[in-house]
Amino acid sequence: MEITKKNRNQLRFQNIIFIILFSTVIGLLAWLSNQYNFESDWTENNRNTLSDVSIKLLQQIPAPVKITTFIPDGNLLSNRQYIKELVAKYKKYKQDITLEIINPDTAPDLVRKMKVSNYGEIVVEYEGRNEHITQLKEQTLTNTLQRLLRQGERRLLFVSGHGERKPDGQANFDWNNFAAKLKIKGITTELLKLNETPAIPDVAAIVIASPQTNLLPGEVKIIIEYIKRGGNLLWVQEPGASLLGLQPLADLFGINFYPGTIVDPTAQMMNIKDPSFSLITSYPSHAITRDFQYISIFPKAVGIVHHEVKDNWLATPFLQTVARSWSETGLLEGAVDYNADKDFVGPLTIGLALTRKEEKKDVTSEKQKSQQRIVILGDGDFLSNTYLGNQGNLNIGHNIINWISNDDSFILIPSSNAVDSQINISDLTGAIIGLLFLIILPLGLLISGTLIWYKRRSA
Repeated sequence: MEITKKNRNQLRFQNIIFIILFSTVIGLLAWLSNQYNFESDWTENNRNTLSDVSIKLLQQIPAPVKITTFIPDGNLLSNRQYIKELVAKYKKYKQDITLEIINPDTAPDLVRKMKVSNYGEIVVEYEGRNEHITQLKEQTLTNTLQRLLRQGERRLLFVSGHGERKPDGQANFDWNNFAAKLKIKGITTELLKLNETPAIPDVAAIVIASPQTNLLPGEVKIIIEYIKRGGNLLWVQEPGASLLGLQPLADLFGINFYPGTIVDPTAQMMNIKDPSFSLITSYPSHAITRDFQYISIFPKAVGIVHHEVKDNWLATPFLQTVARSWSETGLLEGAVDYNADKDFVGPLTIGLALTRKEEKKDVTSEKQKSQQRIVILGDGDFLSNTYLGNQGNLNIGHNIINWISNDDSFILIPSSNAVDSQINISDLTGAIIGLLFLIILPLGLLISGTLIWYKRRSA
């Protein structure tokens, strides 16, 4: 096409119009970016986004939260930026969270006042209470906020002296690991010796965890008096064991236990060869198991029978085995089959929650507003040091303790970790990859480039 003066002017006009329109679009985008904010997390496991449970917890915090971190000036700028970015995620859902970064070298009086002992220490304050943490990440900060949000101290007293599972024991059957997880959530555990305690103090709950020898009548009387005063209880019973002096307690709740050990064919379908393992994949409707999506595994469980409504107790099963399970009264050896004449067919309850709405007596007015709660479990191994890490056992354990403590809103806070991206390869594979990328590919590119250059020169 012949370039004329008219064509040249038309092209120039078109270019001017394009520049004006392009500048207008850029300006509009800049204005929109200031008016609206849109974020999308494309990382594996959404590790740069707050978890749903963190968001729910923030929605339950009515008062302002202040976070103060003590970082000296110098080479910790990356830490400052990370803390700002993390707190910004929380501020997105709770505007009255404030962050203050202080150089401890220039504020010694404040360091002493807030009892800060290390560089990088973080103080989280809420309604006059505070906690110190050394590592700031979502799981740590959310757990800290959860503890600060709890009203008052939460203590569990474990009845001891009869071979029970210990919250501080290191044996496979003890609950030391579970107690450590509870401590992170603001719930402390202590031993309770009934022969030294004439009256059980007002605590979140007491725990009877699989006694092995008889409780004395006087000890059982102390427990029953505690229940009558409105106290909460977690009672764990094992299969094959007698009630060991706790029959008056069973009569009080109108319960009993099936003879034998539960056999669940579902476990065998999951390649679990031990017939005494029970798997629960679906749960009855209850606050403990609401929206619970995990499988829980119960080794050697016993079925619970609730046969009588007494003293206004309302009983609700929250852990039940499948219909094809049964309570095996024979030996769990060789081929184990259901015997209609001796065994008891499922579904069988291994977790029973009892409540009553009458006001508590001889306790604080705050406790009078709480519902009295009892949980009876037909297995204690699922929270033991050996089996705690299996599937959803820890989660269901947390839910049970939160429920009997009347802390229904507190749920397990998962950690948002990056999906494992590390590749483990053998020395031979590493040598082959190194040879390919460091020698063969560069040499191939050099040879092909030389051939192309030679052909073009010869043409």
